Amino acid sequence: MTSTHAFWLAGRQATGEDTFDVSSPWDGRLVGRVSVPTVAQVEEAVAAAYAVRDEFAATPAHVRAAALDHVSKRLVERTEEIARLISAENGKPLKWARGEVGRAVSVFRFAAEEARRFNGGEAQRLDTDLGGQGRLALTRRFPKGVVLGIAPFNFPLNLCAHKIAPAIAAGAPIILKPAPATPLSGLIIGDLLAETELPAGSWSVLPVANDKMPTLVQDERLPVISFTGSEKVGYAIMDSVPRKHCTLELGGNGAAVVLADWASDEDLDRAAQRIATFSNYQGGQSCISVQRVIADASVYDRLLPRVVAAVEAQVTGDPSDDATDVGPLVSEDAAKRVETWVQEAVDAGAALLTGGKRDGASYAPTVLADVPADVTISCEEVFGPVLTVQKVNGEAEAFAAVNDSKYGLQAGVFTHDLQTAFRAHRALEVGGVVVGDVPSYRADQMPYGGVKQSGVGREGVRFAMEDYTYERVLVLTGIDL
Repeated sequence: MTSTHAFWLAGRQATGEDTFDVSSPWDGRLVGRVSVPTVAQVEEAVAAAYAVRDEFAATPAHVRAAALDHVSKRLVERTEEIARLISAENGKPLKWARGEVGRAVSVFRFAAEEARRFNGGEAQRLDTDLGGQGRLALTRRFPKGVVLGIAPFNFPLNLCAHKIAPAIAAGAPIILKPAPATPLSGLIIGDLLAETELPAGSWSVLPVANDKMPTLVQDERLPVISFTGSEKVGYAIMDSVPRKHCTLELGGNGAAVVLADWASDEDLDRAAQRIATFSNYQGGQSCISVQRVIADASVYDRLLPRVVAAVEAQVTGDPSDDATDVGPLVSEDAAKRVETWVQEAVDAGAALLTGGKRDGASYAPTVLADVPADVTISCEEVFGPVLTVQKVNGEAEAFAAVNDSKYGLQAGVFTHDLQTAFRAHRALEVGGVVVGDVPSYRADQMPYGGVKQSGVGREGVRFAMEDYTYERVLVLTGIDL
């Protein structure tokens, strides 16, 4: 008999009237049964967060930092257990799940550090003009109010951490909604926060169904929304609440550019291995996975067979096996969508170099060449283990190809030339440029986000804290400077 997982309402465990099942995308087994909060319980959580907002903003930094440190340390202690939970509910290979726990450990540690130094205040003398003589301005940051954090399924622990840890560090109450497909990892964070002394109401973890979210999104007591997910849903949220502050981390179709100077056998072997690994890690279900390879004509013919071979060497199978590189997608429907997009490209003339096969929720790592520019897989985020390879002539054409997209999250540029690196940084319309590697690198303390239809705002602990707060100026009069 499977027990029901309670949710966290204003810092205490609670159960609702209904439940839903969480199943493994690998073998369909029941991973857990989760209780769903009622409308009244959601209202209780919102009311509690709103009521505690002033108290929480005034909570001493050491209290918030200690709570964040505690969660970080407890994640370390429970790493293997939590990694296996992530793998079970998400289908992520265990090796990547362990890495995700490690990143969440860092997120909470970074947040604890920022809680201790954030909002120290900046003094500005105002006697630079006659009218400001004897006056001093002190600027500090204060929370905008309660945060509604909406997390996706692909990093079910770490992206929940990226919502909740910066909010606590900044003194902003938060209501966290984990993804319906992967709620158990988010609820684990609640387990650990419940061991701390944070004020009741300062956090809740509510596995609310997606179709019940519009009311919560539009609630005026929740002035900040931090959303990670699809472009369609993210912009629908923003359009529905034009006066709220929204941070949206949406999609991408990350490009890895291989330029002419990256030409030795060692260079091309490394590029191929990195491309193969990071087009398929998480089953390709990462906003910064490699979807497009843009290679200079001078290296294309030597790079392409290396990429195909490296992709074919990826070990697919049971995500609980330490040897597995690529597990299933989050659902069979997700795999069917990828299958449809690949078939559309092939029917339009693309060359299928490897892969292209589906087995339930699993889709084989796939490489396509000569892909027409107007097919879906060229224009949208595939969010699956598929990459396309394109030949270009020279740096300018390569950079133009990167920019020929409605997305602009991150790009990778394989070059040894420092001047080329700076030109890429200037020319590429993305939120981040990674030189000498694929676009799939993210350090959890750095600013992370995109331009164009990849979203607005930035994640990364300190940058999220700035998003959750605003500057308030105090002018002191009669100051003898």
